[in-house]
Parts: sequence; C-alpha cells; structure tokens
Amino acid sequence: MLSRLVHLLPPGVRAFLRRIPIFVRLYQWLQRGQLTRDRNALIGLVAMTVAIAVSAPASQTWFSPSAVVLTVLAGGLLLRVRSLAVLLGVVGAALLYDAIAVGFRKVGPGVIATIVITAVLAVVLARSRQQIGVKGLRGEWMLLELRNRLRRHGEMPKLPKGWDAKVVLLQAGGSSFGGDFVVSVCDGKKLEVALVDVSGKGVDAGTRALMLSGAFGGLLGSIEPDRFLPACNDYLHRQRWDEGFVTAVHLTIDLPTGEYVVESAGHPPAVQFDGGSGTWRVSSAKGIVLGVVPHMSSEPECGLLRRGDALLLYTDGLVEAPGRDLDAGIDRLLGEAERLVPSGFREGAEELVAEMAASRDDDCALVLIWRK
Repeated sequence: MLSRLVHLLPPGVRAFLRRIPIFVRLYQWLQRGQLTRDRNALIGLVAMTVAIAVSAPASQTWFSPSAVVLTVLAGGLLLRVRSLAVLLGVVGAALLYDAIAVGFRKVGPGVIATIVITAVLAVVLARSRQQIGVKGLRGEWMLLELRNRLRRHGEMPKLPKGWDAKVVLLQAGGSSFGGDFVVSVCDGKKLEVALVDVSGKGVDAGTRALMLSGAFGGLLGSIEPDRFLPACNDYLHRQRWDEGFVTAVHLTIDLPTGEYVVESAGHPPAVQFDGGSGTWRVSSAKGIVLGVVPHMSSEPECGLLRRGDALLLYTDGLVEAPGRDLDAGIDRLLGEAERLVPSGFREGAEELVAEMAASRDDDCALVLIWRK
C-alpha cells in the first residue's frame, strides 16, 4: 500500500527521497515481494504507538503513556515474532520519550511493569501462533470449525417413520472437545452407528478424536458391517497408535424388520429395553480393544427390536467411578434409565446423562435408538 503511495508522489519529491538512505532502504523493503498483512499491521501499530507517544505530553487525559499496552496486545495477535520485536523496540523508545517529556513520575514503575508483562505474554502468544502458521484469531476459528465438524459427525441421520434416536455428548470440564464421538450412516433401510471412546478426556483426547472421527466415518457404510471394527483396528495399527487405546461399539439395524447386530471392541455392553416386559437386558457382545493386537476378534450379538423397544449405547464415563465395580455402575445406569419410560426416551436421555455425569470428571456419551 505504501509503495503505491510513493508512485503517486511528484517526480521531484521522489528524486529527493531517493537521496535519503533510510527512505531508500524502506522503499526496497516494501518492494520485496507483495506487501504482506504482517508488514501492514506492523506499520499501522508503529504509527499508532508514535501517535500515542507524541500526543501524551499534550493531553494525558486522552493519551496516557500506558495506552501503548493496547498496541502490544494487538502485536501479539497480529504480528510474527520478528515484527513484534521491532514493535516492542518502538514501544520502548516511546516510553522513554514520554518519560522525558512528561516526567518520570507519570511513567512510573507500575506502568513499565504492566507493559513488560504484557510484552512477555504477547511474545509467547506470537510464537505459539507462528509455530502453527496462523495470525490473529484465525487459530480459534479453526478450532471452532473442527469442533463443529465433530458435532456434525455425531448428528444422527434422518430415520424413516417408526424410528427415532437421541445422541447426547458431554465433555469433561465443560470443554468443547472430548474423546467420545459418534459416527452414523443410514440409507433408509439400514442404520449403522458407531460410538467410540478414545482414552483420555477433554482437550487431550479431543485432537485424537478429531482425527479418528473422519477416518471411522469414512469406513462406516463403505465396507461390510462385519468388517468395520477390524478395519478400524487395522487403521490404528498403520498409524502406530501409541497414545492410549480406543474402545468402540458398532450397531447395525435392519430398519424394515428391526433385526440388529451389535459388536463391541472393549466397550461397555449395550443394553436393550424390552417394551413388552418393561425390563433392560445387558448385551453379551464383547471383543478386544482397538489397536492392541494386529488381528482383533469379537463376539457379536444379534437381536430384534419390536415396537416400544430401545437400544442404549454409552461410554464408560457414565458408569465407571474410582473404587466401584463396573457392574455396579451399569446397574445404577439401568436404574436411572427406568425414568426414561414414563417421560419418553427423547426427553429423558439428556436428564439421564446429566444425572450419571454429575459426580464425574470424564467425557460422557449416550446413543439411544428406539422403535415407535
């Protein structure tokens, strides 16, 4: 932008400026490739810092020397580390000028300490953003987009008449990212759902969950259902997965008939609600945790969902607790699930997760599918 303004100057003025070395070097710097946003931001923040420094002696009410902290913060968001160092040098010179012009009492140790601490934080911020190649708030927008993609993966597809489902995900500590995720696909006649639990919780497990949700979502519906969990296991082995383990439960439902097959890979057992008797039955499907052995094996279970029946899939965050047996946690979950029947599955699913997760600091997920 500034290089374009130079070309608008009269030829005589440009010839005069070429005789001044500092302007020649500035012009050459601006001409090195296209003017980047980093340079524009640096020039703007330097100009703002100089304006504050020059105006402070005239009116400290509107232009306090401490106002340069705003340019330091903006520099941490917008500039690279090298450009930020230039800005901090200008800020230091501006403070020295104001200290001489308005007196050292006005620019006291408190103001200097505040600006120094802010400068350190700005350098740390700029360095972390430079390492991942983003500036400003773009990194937060990228994380927001990744979070939204993960949530869209967890949305249940539209089911035909006579079927309904509810997915509830609750991350540990109120985080937007967690290690539990759901992928599903439905072609109108067959529904496939996989509930996956990555070891760890919160943001630590969220990055791995983001990677696996895309991979597992691509496998689901693209291969035969009985090959889904082995294919996921093969994928983890190809990635040389050494950051914990992954459990999963895979459900396939033939929607016209209600027949289903559930497979487990080290996951807490699914449970079926029998609408006729009003009881919950724990599934016997079991298998080996994903990514542990090269060739996994599982023992699937087949069943039938009639009108009024339901299937409940969940992660260990709902049933595990330190010092308590897993079976005791499942019994408590089924006891709380009894409240789903009077109030309806859709309304009671979120209440069930909130009740079971109230005393835990772990990621929780629940998938409830029922036939009307």
